[in-house]
Amino acid sequence: MAEHETLSRTTGATVLTLVVVACAAGLADALRRRVRLRRRARHHAGAAPVPTHAHTHHGSPVIPRQRATGPSAETVRLTEAERDAFAVLVRRLSEGD
Repeated sequence: MAEHETLSRTTGATVLTLVVVACAAGLADALRRRVRLRRRARHHAGAAPVPTHAHTHHGSPVIPRQRATGPSAETVRLTEAERDAFAVLVRRLSEGD
């Protein structure tokens, strides 16, 4: 077997192993949280039941809401020469020159 094939297989196996370990760690964490929530619910049997899908705030930034209205319209006063030059430009563009 060639050296580059061995290196390629070793790298692929290493990456695959790391992905499997990361997935297993994530699954274990999710199951651990679920068990904790159920234990709390049993402990507080007299209180209102705690949902198993309770969301905790992680302090991540939130995108602010957009304004309902847009910015105010901007206007620019043009001189007579600027208006004429703009009209010429529009005519040239519409003619396809």
